[in-house]
Amino acid sequence: MLNVETRYAIDPETAKHLDTDGLRNHFHADGLFVEGQINLVYTHYDRLILGGAVPGKGELVLDKVAEAGTPSVLDRREMGILNIGETGTVKVAGETYELQNGEVLYIGMGAGPVTFSGAARFYVLSAPAHQTYPTRLIRIEDARRVELGSAATSNERVIMQFLHPEVCPSCQLLMGYTQFAPGSVWNTMPAHLHDRRMEAYLYFELGPEQRVFHFMGKPDETRHLIMKNEDAVVSPPWSIHCGAGTGAYTFCWAMAGDNVDFTDMDMVAMEDLR
Repeated sequence: MLNVETRYAIDPETAKHLDTDGLRNHFHADGLFVEGQINLVYTHYDRLILGGAVPGKGELVLDKVAEAGTPSVLDRREMGILNIGETGTVKVAGETYELQNGEVLYIGMGAGPVTFSGAARFYVLSAPAHQTYPTRLIRIEDARRVELGSAATSNERVIMQFLHPEVCPSCQLLMGYTQFAPGSVWNTMPAHLHDRRMEAYLYFELGPEQRVFHFMGKPDETRHLIMKNEDAVVSPPWSIHCGAGTGAYTFCWAMAGDNVDFTDMDMVAMEDLR
């Protein structure tokens, strides 16, 4: 079963007048991971697709997505798949890939239908592509590991970069995840913008009683969304994106836009946030 929801892009002046429901309707995505379903969000921010596939006891096939406008979703797109559950398999272009928890599969443009199976919970990301790069399974030990922050500032964390120019070439999709040390809760601080790229976050590995407060908006006009386990958020290019949780958690970040330069960002000083 395939479900697709479209999210249209809006400007920051409109966004600052939205109430809680309005913000959530435009930027928050929940209910992505339902057994026996593929649930996608097609966003007009750089045409990124994000969503979940939970095959359970059967198989799920992702092929035609009408919103993409092509016979098969990968005809003009690339894809990154992160497994946040137990071991599962992905079949594409005649090959079968077994993904353990925390591993990422990159699929190049033109690979055809994608079949999911097993006990995995697959997080799916896709962006328009201009050429084909080889499909590749990226294991945790293959990722680029960056350690940042400290316990003193409650943001001791490890950034695991999977779809990154130094790890796996892609057209425009960047992808990885950030894990926190016990006692650390603040992500992406100090806050920043990257006007040339949008971003999406998936928050996971939260207990049922835990929440993350995700901050967004222009630096001088901030808003927040309250996120539970396996909730995602779309971050427009004009918006900051940072957050703090009630306990340690992991979040998957993905970017699409003008370039694949991970450090292309405009930092925002703490004193400029309002």
